Amino acid sequence: MRNAAKAQRRTKPAAGELFPIRTVSTLTGVNAITLRAWERRYGLVRPIRTDTGHRLYRREEIDFINRIVALLDKGVSIGQVRSSLNAPIATNATTRPGDAVWAHYRARMISAITRFDEEGLEDIYNEALALYPIDQVTANLLVPLLRELGERWESAEGSIAEEHFFGVYLRNKLGARYHHRGRRAHGARVLAACLPDEQHDAGLLLFALAAYERGLQPVLLGANMPLEELASAVKRANCCAIVLSGSIAPEPGVLSERLRNVVRTAGVPVFVGGLTSVSQHDAILATGALPLGTDINVGAERIHQSLSLVEPAR
Repeated sequence: MRNAAKAQRRTKPAAGELFPIRTVSTLTGVNAITLRAWERRYGLVRPIRTDTGHRLYRREEIDFINRIVALLDKGVSIGQVRSSLNAPIATNATTRPGDAVWAHYRARMISAITRFDEEGLEDIYNEALALYPIDQVTANLLVPLLRELGERWESAEGSIAEEHFFGVYLRNKLGARYHHRGRRAHGARVLAACLPDEQHDAGLLLFALAAYERGLQPVLLGANMPLEELASAVKRANCCAIVLSGSIAPEPGVLSERLRNVVRTAGVPVFVGGLTSVSQHDAILATGALPLGTDINVGAERIHQSLSLVEPAR
């Protein structure tokens, strides 16, 4: 159970928090020139301009840019992105705009969570899986739901018990999926763990599944991992990268000293994902690690691409 001190360190960006273009570029993998072109030519993103002309982006725009990248990766042209994003998605009942479909699913799941109704939760989750690909369910339902539960708890609208109830449910579901996955992955091995004091590993399991679908071979170390053991573990596991997950603000020294030391001694690229990678973006970059943002599928794809020339583990 998290104590009050750790609770206060939850890394939820402040309401209205804005990010400079260099941060957005790092988190999405889209360079600044392209972001400016998407704004001027296509009107896809609308950053706020400061008095000095600098562009600042909201969290919602970062998520939107990641959705654009996902469509481009599927072969949608940049000129067709707007219509693709606005296209309705059919369900077994009525037709709703895409975002409204997922908001409806999230509302139903939160209602089941507040009642501690595991059967209801299971029915809703299975319904979504029956209608949509697992990547869409992960990106549009599970990840936003985890974020929303954290926000409910922070605002006292929800309870820690609700968050833990769903955490256990999701860990069991994801753990079963991960355990029963095939053994077809032959790509690079990646060491995956949560940052110190991070007790929630659902995001890490979601990443592991997304990485596996891209041919990577995750080696999971789980929650609250001491960083001092990573350099040795990555060598013994014959891994080509380290991936760390976090949603809380680290204690002083975790990034500036301990993470920097991992980057210096591990001999492999180090990536950091989750809310921590957004709120601590510049501090993570300063250590030599690469922040990935909160889009799990985009993060897994970026790691896959960066390691594509690495000799697979034998």
